[in-house]
Amino acid sequence: DYVGIGKLADCKARTLSYGDQRRLEIARALATDPQLIALDEPAAGMNATEKVMLRELIDRIRNDNRTILLIEHDVKLVMGLCDRVTVLDYGKQIAEGTPADVQKNEKVIEAYLGTGGH
Repeated sequence: DYVGIGKLADCKARTLSYGDQRRLEIARALATDPQLIALDEPAAGMNATEKVMLRELIDRIRNDNRTILLIEHDVKLVMGLCDRVTVLDYGKQIAEGTPADVQKNEKVIEAYLGTGGH
């Protein structure tokens, strides 16, 4: 099945693991066949295995020519998934570009990747 929870169809949503509940939320959003899907912190609270499954699902959605607006603090996930990245620091945009360009940006390095005081 598309989101990886078909085997759980007879289960109540409240009994699902956290990762399965997040995939169910994405399935609900996809049910309307949108061209754009917004995902707000989809990896928050997920373990490493759940994040791998989430990444595979997001890749599948992308490969179906849907646009994804991903809001996420997991820098590794963002850099591995996104074609373009906009970085905010306390609500202000500090960088925008390809993942490779953003990773080299001094403001991003200071705020998120290394020497910042956050």
